[in-house]
Amino acid sequence: MPSLGDTGDLPYGVGGRRELSAPRLRAGTPERAGFDPAELAHLAAAARALTTGESPWAAGAVVLAGRGPVIAVAEAAGWAVRYACHDPETGTGVELPPAARVPVTVGTPFDLASLTKLFTSVAAVQQIERGTLGIDARVGDYLPDFHAAAAHGITVRQLLTHTSGLRPELPLYDCSDDASRLDLLRAEAPAAEPGRYGYSDLNMLLLQSVLERITGRALDVLVRDGITRPLGMTATRFGPCPGAAATEDQRRPWAKADRGMLRGVVHDENAWALGGTAGHAGLFSTAPDLAVFCRALLAGGSYGPARILGPDFVELLFTPPGLGFVLDQPWFMGELAGRGAAGHTGFTGTSLVLDPATDTFLILLANTVHPRRRPPDSAPRATLGTHLARAVI
Repeated sequence: MPSLGDTGDLPYGVGGRRELSAPRLRAGTPERAGFDPAELAHLAAAARALTTGESPWAAGAVVLAGRGPVIAVAEAAGWAVRYACHDPETGTGVELPPAARVPVTVGTPFDLASLTKLFTSVAAVQQIERGTLGIDARVGDYLPDFHAAAAHGITVRQLLTHTSGLRPELPLYDCSDDASRLDLLRAEAPAAEPGRYGYSDLNMLLLQSVLERITGRALDVLVRDGITRPLGMTATRFGPCPGAAATEDQRRPWAKADRGMLRGVVHDENAWALGGTAGHAGLFSTAPDLAVFCRALLAGGSYGPARILGPDFVELLFTPPGLGFVLDQPWFMGELAGRGAAGHTGFTGTSLVLDPATDTFLILLANTVHPRRRPPDSAPRATLGTHLARAVI
């Protein structure tokens, strides 16, 4: 297993103060983590089953779960690369010869898809903590040239809670250049009354623009300097990521672009059109790295000697309805939902759940879109969450 977030010689948190060292992650037995071994065995078996059978849920998957600083489950199954392409005539994937396939390991990087939104949200709350961003400030105060958002009074809080009224996405991948893409975003007005929930990638794209405007730094730099480098998450970054698990044979008509089999480049077409770094998608990471991210948030914003947020601002992230994170959603959390569990899913087959009530976390990384996207099915995610909830002693 790769290093679980060695922070090296970084003695200070992002606030510049020396912090008390928070416990680092370590592998341990179910009993040491406070889990029922039998129920946790069911979780491990369910993880392995994700990639088996005639129609597996995913080509490859990694499941990692823990409580406190102890990782009690780290299962890898299936293939990071299994198919050469998708055959539209048969509706099946064309398998590579066994010698050419690439197995999944616990340290395999995956395209996180919308789990990227969690990092954008943490970067925003860091600016709120510093006083450079107002949670109830109007987007137009920071981006007056985004005239549609300014005219409708969209706020930073509405972006973080998906209550801006913006539609789910824009066809930025069909624009011929960056100027055209920016013009679309600037002109995009809410399609629904602001204040009502409506999940939208555009919220995080506008939030990215706000963060880059107020800091003068690109989002990938903000995430690296404010989150991944202090926490020692050396495998987490925006692409390209050559060793990552493959995703889709991306071709029309089932996709929105003709790019062929993708590996190590972002799957999301809009994030690709934006150069691979976007507020809603684009990050690659491994399960051990994401465990560090989870542990830091469950520990009030600290991991080892590093602090990425103060405890009050971590609590703000998880205050209903959640900032970036969604709360208590049984459709992908299973029985972990109900006591303030926070998390998110990603289109490529990823998910992350934190349960502050029991100090547990569950990470699933998978390439369900390899070799081709299909209707989403979160039942396996919920099953894993239920096994973990029932394992807690």
